[in-house]
Amino acid sequence: MALRGLAASGPSSRGPLDEAVAAAEERGAPAVVVAAGGTPEDDEEDEGRGRGLLRWDGFSAWLHCVCVVGFDLELGQAVEVIYPQHSKLTDKEVSKNIAPYGCLGDTQFCFRFRQSSGRRVSLHCLLDHYDKDLPVYLKKDPAYFYGYVYFRQVRDKSLKRGYFQKSLVLISKLPYIHFFHTVLKQIAPEYFEKSEPYLEAACNDVDRWPAPVPGKTLHLPIMGVVMKVITFYFIYTHISVILPTVHEVDLFRCFCPVFLHSQMLWELVLLGEPLVVMAPSPSESSETVLALVNCISPLKYFSDFRPYFTIHDSEFKEYTTRTQAPPSVILGVTNPFFAKTLQHWPHIIRIGDLKPAGEIPKQVKVKKLKNLKTLDSKPGVYTSYKPYLSRDEEIIKQLQKGVQQKRPSEAQSVILRRYFLELTQSFIIPLERYVASLMPLQKSISPWKSPPQLRQFLPEEFMKTLEKTGPQLTSRIKGDWIGLYRHFLKSPNFDGWFKTRRKEMTQKLEALHLEALCEEDLLLWTQKHTEVETVDLVLKLKNKLLQADREHLPVKPDTMEKLRTHIDAIILALPEDLQGILLKTGMT
Repeated sequence: MALRGLAASGPSSRGPLDEAVAAAEERGAPAVVVAAGGTPEDDEEDEGRGRGLLRWDGFSAWLHCVCVVGFDLELGQAVEVIYPQHSKLTDKEVSKNIAPYGCLGDTQFCFRFRQSSGRRVSLHCLLDHYDKDLPVYLKKDPAYFYGYVYFRQVRDKSLKRGYFQKSLVLISKLPYIHFFHTVLKQIAPEYFEKSEPYLEAACNDVDRWPAPVPGKTLHLPIMGVVMKVITFYFIYTHISVILPTVHEVDLFRCFCPVFLHSQMLWELVLLGEPLVVMAPSPSESSETVLALVNCISPLKYFSDFRPYFTIHDSEFKEYTTRTQAPPSVILGVTNPFFAKTLQHWPHIIRIGDLKPAGEIPKQVKVKKLKNLKTLDSKPGVYTSYKPYLSRDEEIIKQLQKGVQQKRPSEAQSVILRRYFLELTQSFIIPLERYVASLMPLQKSISPWKSPPQLRQFLPEEFMKTLEKTGPQLTSRIKGDWIGLYRHFLKSPNFDGWFKTRRKEMTQKLEALHLEALCEEDLLLWTQKHTEVETVDLVLKLKNKLLQADREHLPVKPDTMEKLRTHIDAIILALPEDLQGILLKTGMT
């Protein structure tokens, strides 16, 4: 899917813009529209704007902070300005992650870094329930921050270094890569002209934004422009720019130099193999890493990934040591120093300059690692990896035909993204089917016993299911699927995926148990039991309510209401002294 803004042609015509939006709608992906002029009140009223929120609560639902990083010849890199001013960023978190970039002009890129331990709970945690219905690729990153950077370097003879070098950086837990890059395009050029008062005004605008609630149309004013974040549909109203999704990078542009090997790269990402992308610039490095992570969607990439990794990163020693095997991580680098430092890594992608849309670079070859010896090594995929699956020649021919016919990059990206999606779904459906079979039957759930446990995942039992219900039912690709599954079951991606599914199913069992309890005549039960047993039941039911709320259990709203009614009825049937105690114990 394309990332670039496209001029709207109006509701009567259907061009690449409409097709891109239609494709986004088909996938259920959020869209972003930037509308010039107007206010949110011109359309429907925004819900929750400023209602009951403290100063900066609205801001922190989207961003941790906005900072300006300067580069001084003597002092080096330093955070010059930070908004809100009470925000904290440790040196380990960000101050050395934004290395200056040597090219003149403006550059945008993204990096990712670990959150320091001991950081206090923020509004992010209070808004976590917004995440539960989102696809994995749009959920917040609990242990990491994203840094979205707009870097400017221009000649300035008045400065000792001879150049003006400064970065405007948005720090957020939200992986809305495309959205925040668009926000930066709106505010960074103006900031560099007007300085701090402009930045403070922009932050005040963000503080007025409604929370990022999934499934709603959000109107986000930013310095005279209104951005409409729309899920599932698209409206033509004073549109100047359209972004088909909030998170996607231009997939075909990133994979273009290596699309002959795209299926092999999909396997490497799926298996969580250590992977390095050596690129000529931070923007190309970060885009390519994000494209790789995105290629196994809707499966989440559970290992670490760093779109732009520098020698100043706090994990530099951890990730470059030769005393142990390379970790499961995807690194995007630009410094030639890494060609030597990471020479022992098993999979290295070396890319040249990414071409503008319409220009196709020469396809790189797969080369042996021993050939990656010099800093001026040619672009290529350096690996000894032997793919499990045979190469799908049909997708190669389709993309090559698109190149010959000068098909727009947006359309090529849609084709490639759909191919990856179908490949991932063919792989994951047999696993989903088997894991669903581990769920106990609903008739085994008794209101008077603890919820039953899930059956254990047995790899060999799963392998036996593949003969009849394997990926061959949905994929034309041949090869050693069994070998691929065996490798995957040992990977961090399987571990993360299965833990997530197990948690979801355990919560489902808790919800079914709660519903079974609500169908019982609990008041009749108390008449046959002692006061001590009745009090114990009330306390357990209250705990069930708290658990359902705290863990966002998939419980029907009327079930929760029934349970509260049961609790109230049981308490009222007890002596007054017990009623007083129980009414004070938690909320009903």
